[in-house]
Amino acid sequence: MTARRPVLLGLGAAVGLALTGLAPVRAQPALPQPLKLLVGFPPGTGPDVVARLLGQKLGELLKGQVAVDNRTGAGGQIAANAVAKAPADGGTLLLGEVGSIAIAPPAFSKLPYDPARELAVLSEVVRSDFLLVVPTTSPAQSVADFVKAARAKADRTNIATFGAGTPGHFGAEMFAEQAGGFKIEPIHYRATGDAVTAIVAGDVQGAFVSTALGVAQIKGGKMRALATTAAQRSPLLPDVPTFTEAGLPKVDFSAWFAVFVPAATPAAVQDLLATQVAAAVRAPEVRQKLVDAGFTVTGTSRAEAERMVRAEAPRWAAVVKASGFKGD
Repeated sequence: MTARRPVLLGLGAAVGLALTGLAPVRAQPALPQPLKLLVGFPPGTGPDVVARLLGQKLGELLKGQVAVDNRTGAGGQIAANAVAKAPADGGTLLLGEVGSIAIAPPAFSKLPYDPARELAVLSEVVRSDFLLVVPTTSPAQSVADFVKAARAKADRTNIATFGAGTPGHFGAEMFAEQAGGFKIEPIHYRATGDAVTAIVAGDVQGAFVSTALGVAQIKGGKMRALATTAAQRSPLLPDVPTFTEAGLPKVDFSAWFAVFVPAATPAAVQDLLATQVAAAVRAPEVRQKLVDAGFTVTGTSRAEAERMVRAEAPRWAAVVKASGFKGD
């Protein structure tokens, strides 16, 4: 009887705790330190701004450090591939975006990673709508002016992009198709700065740039915005109409940014990171800075993010197919 008494007492204590709602909570999974957050675009760009604001707050919430790693090139594909092949221990995260996750698979037959198989999404953190912009020397003062001129051209209309397979590239294809099928010639620039320079200099007829990127250029008189792909006018650019107002409601694409980890990362680690990532971008001070930078803050749950990514894949596959684009 004496030998069994500690066991019985232990069982009684456990039952008592459970009945009173005080059952022990499972320990939080340990994470490698420091965490790395990869972003596929250069310092100073919109995605980099998101990564740094997110990384700083996430480090505070996790009581650790998050180092932002800019793996630039190929429209975010280099960073996505690096995270897809990284150890699945929660130590390496990706700030992925629509281009490298939803557009690249149907656009590039030799893509070195498979987002659906190798990456798990934790949370969509922000969205950025797009602006159709033209050089300030352009005679186009509206979408109707731009479309009329494009239809009248004997050759194609040059549209700058920030790389083949990016949202601005296929957004331009979508715009041309919705506006009656005029022909465009995408001019793919390797660097964001080069594309901006080309627009400002008038080397191209137009471009789709994110609101986050375009606001400063437009307010500085470097380029003119004709319309936004957002459902409503941006409070940062209240004089710029929506494409719906311009009579083209199906030109409604946006760039979403979400945090991913390698697919084999343990579920408990994914749950922890997903909760803290969403909390980081929803923190009032972070949210305001992101809004001021031109982003819409989302901070979704894992389940919501998974549904979003699944829905975006076939949508963009259809756009890529209709364009006839072959990346390799």
